[in-house]
Amino acid sequence: MPNLLIIDDNPAVATALEVLFSLHDIATLHAQTPEAGLAMLQGESVDLVIQDMNFTEDTTSGDEGVALFAQIRAQHPDLPVILLTAWTHLSSAVELIKAGAADYVAKPWDDRKLLATVNNLLELAEARSELDRRRSRERARQAQLADKYDLRDVVFDDPASERVIALACQVARSELPVLITGPNGSGKEKIAEIVQANSSVRNGAFVTLNCGALPSELIEAELFGADAGAYTGANKAREGKFEAADGGTLFLDEIGNLPLAGQMKLLRVLETGRFERLGSNRERQVSVRVISATNADLPALIREGSFREDLYYRLNAIELALPPLSERPGDILPLAESFRPADKPIGDSARAALLRHPWPGNVRELRNVVQRAGLLATGDRIQAADLNLPKPSGAPKQSVSAEPDRAGIEAALARAGGVIAQAAADLGLSRQALYRRMDRFGIKLP
Repeated sequence: MPNLLIIDDNPAVATALEVLFSLHDIATLHAQTPEAGLAMLQGESVDLVIQDMNFTEDTTSGDEGVALFAQIRAQHPDLPVILLTAWTHLSSAVELIKAGAADYVAKPWDDRKLLATVNNLLELAEARSELDRRRSRERARQAQLADKYDLRDVVFDDPASERVIALACQVARSELPVLITGPNGSGKEKIAEIVQANSSVRNGAFVTLNCGALPSELIEAELFGADAGAYTGANKAREGKFEAADGGTLFLDEIGNLPLAGQMKLLRVLETGRFERLGSNRERQVSVRVISATNADLPALIREGSFREDLYYRLNAIELALPPLSERPGDILPLAESFRPADKPIGDSARAALLRHPWPGNVRELRNVVQRAGLLATGDRIQAADLNLPKPSGAPKQSVSAEPDRAGIEAALARAGGVIAQAAADLGLSRQALYRRMDRFGIKLP
């Protein structure tokens, strides 16, 4: 049963409110003075406060209510507070709303409206508490993951990232090939590092080859090596990536760019561990854990005839699908903090802009934007203007003065992962203003 604290010097007011709420299964506590109310908050579990604005006889300025609210807010920053006010100090109540009060109710109040306000605030408070509990559980899981595995200092705070990282740790000990899928710049190589760091060959070499960064005629030589004279310019024998990774891990990025001839040889190595250098008939034996990655649609390449189906199934024994950064909003601010210079904190306007941006370039784009802003920012903090982010193309532009509709509010909440402060900043609203609009549209936190 929720617990509500009434701080009002008038016993008749307290009694009327106690009767009203008791009829709707809401327990009430009563304090007649600000001091007694603050003491009760220290010793009792309270979900919501209703406070008067004046406590001394013949006083109508509202200053006592302002002071009480400031003390409640300082000691309990997330506790919703409803102000009981008369028209003579309505302006004080409005100022307190701007400072964080949940709402104000004019005397004499309408029971139905007051009850609706209280129920909405209690539901929102419970939703916030559940979100806090969920985040606490997530952070506990993340801490356990970091204690048990070598996460290579990866920065993450989104459940979607946690799931991929946990699976990468789980499959790391297997000798099966791993295929990491995801868009460019999303962090696929970091996932590969985690797999290697927790594998049975973690003490071996970790060798990487970007198959999309080399001409097709050189990829085979890079993979398998070449004897002297194997091709024009090959003046001496050279070791390939498979030989360099013997006893360790070979990470093949952009595997979809591997030419068909190289695909056939790669399939043979995966099946037998044997290969020949270009220009050589001598067979070589290696033991290599292969991790591959791609941003391409490999099944579509198979249908086009540019990727071997048998190689796909051999590489895809275990798939780790890394979502784009736009689908991991909880990672955005922690990653941005890790990229910024130590002497340049990220200001509130920049944090809101970072959460609004769709990040088509993923983590790579975020790193470049934050590092550039840290270098060019002239103030003591990185602000939104320093980020130089374009407006999202095709997205509705939300200004501070524009009134968000239901879809806009739901989209902001989704981008912020249900974090009210972030969603409110995204929409250019205060938390209290956002709560009131959520009430109006019947929107609940996920």
